[in-house]
Amino acid sequence: MPCEFSQNQLHGYLDGELDAVSASEFEKHLGSCPECQRLLAVDESLRKAMRDSMLYERAPRTLRENLFGHSTQQVSMQSPAVRSASWRWLAAAAALVLAVFLGWRQIGHPSGPSATQLAVAALVDAHLRSLQPGHLADVESSDQHTVKPWFDGRLDFAPPVPDFSGDGFPLLGGRLDVVQGRTVAALVYGRRKHIINVFVEKASPVIAWTGSGSTQGYQWIAWQKDAFTLCAVSDVSSADLNTLKDLFLAQ
Repeated sequence: MPCEFSQNQLHGYLDGELDAVSASEFEKHLGSCPECQRLLAVDESLRKAMRDSMLYERAPRTLRENLFGHSTQQVSMQSPAVRSASWRWLAAAAALVLAVFLGWRQIGHPSGPSATQLAVAALVDAHLRSLQPGHLADVESSDQHTVKPWFDGRLDFAPPVPDFSGDGFPLLGGRLDVVQGRTVAALVYGRRKHIINVFVEKASPVIAWTGSGSTQGYQWIAWQKDAFTLCAVSDVSSADLNTLKDLFLAQ
């Protein structure tokens, strides 16, 4: 079974696209995962080979003249053998580029992550960032009438902010977060000694994203409610997240 890190974060790490927390987490994982070590070595080797191979050759003079420098009459005067050689050279160059690209796709990206995998990886990254000191909440309060108005003017929508203290999910606060370039509301709940982030954004008119699963040791569950898409992420059990989802849906 492919490693979740290799599917979701390896290529972002190689391209320098991960934030500091995610990069540090991946490097820590890399020390104990032979699969990720192997795939990273393959990608780095392929990238170096492509960089060092100098896949460039000056076009034959006749081809340059045909394309850029001569009149129609001069082109028509070239022999069939010259024209044939020019096109054979161009076809060979195109075939080489295609072969390199397909080889890179096959070796470095055997199966690209799906949109859901990318979204989940981004939400887990946001959850991990929130656990750093001073990042959990922009407004710390267990009063929904304090947290909900705080979002006014900061978002172009008013997220639902219920408090489920009586059901074992006390509201701890809220903040703004950025997920895949979109500003979303993040509601923070407690569950015993654990933290749950519920990310809220306006629902897409095209895709209704729902589902659940686990990645990097964290559970996630996504659902639709009214005009919103919500996704809860935490290290609590999937049963706890399902209970929280049901409480939201019952509102």
